[in-house]
Amino acid sequence: MGIGDILGGEDRDVLTTGNNELDKKIADGIPLGSLSLIEGENDTGKSVLTQQIIWGALKSSRNVDLFTTENTTKSFLKQMESMSLDISDYYSWGYLRVFPLNIVGFEWSEMQMEGILARLINFIRNSRAEVIVIDSLTLFSEYAETNMILSFFTSCKNLVDHGKTILITLHTYAYKEESLVRLRSISDAHLFMKKSLLGTKYVMVLEVQKVRGARRTTGNLVSFEVHPGYGMKVIPMSFAKV
Repeated sequence: MGIGDILGGEDRDVLTTGNNELDKKIADGIPLGSLSLIEGENDTGKSVLTQQIIWGALKSSRNVDLFTTENTTKSFLKQMESMSLDISDYYSWGYLRVFPLNIVGFEWSEMQMEGILARLINFIRNSRAEVIVIDSLTLFSEYAETNMILSFFTSCKNLVDHGKTILITLHTYAYKEESLVRLRSISDAHLFMKKSLLGTKYVMVLEVQKVRGARRTTGNLVSFEVHPGYGMKVIPMSFAKV
């Protein structure tokens, strides 16, 4: 089954993961010019998936901005290296920019958060980067009202209509179900991450809940594990208990 079968109509430009085996399972990649929500609990592989997508974007000669509350620049580069995704040259030449947002000693407040979200949107709008990754939005939810987060998503949606491709991760537990429903609705693609038992160990499972223009993606499952020095390895779903 090719991307034409998954998304409907003719093949379109997509953002690949750079991992052929994984791409085959998720409609050959994320549509360019889309807003993607990657959702899940702790340690379900959200950051790993975004790192793989960042690799694919850079390999496709696209500029990437990463806003992260999960890593420092140094730890992010080390994680990529541990997955055999060497992005040091891309980083050195400025094709990848990393902006750590979890600042030690800085006290957040609701008023400050509203201003930060507005400045973040303005920065993305004026950035030369075609691909924007925010990993994760959970920290923002602790200091922002629901309407503020919804407004941020709506602003992101407006930006993708002007050529940006934006991926946002969040922890499911940090949001009320009503808010999650609305965030999922705004997003063009919704990927849900969870853990599954494989024998005596857990693997990561990606469920494709929605992809813009898709005829049939709901229920598509991809299971994988991460091996140091190798990266992501897709595992047949028949071996995992979901």
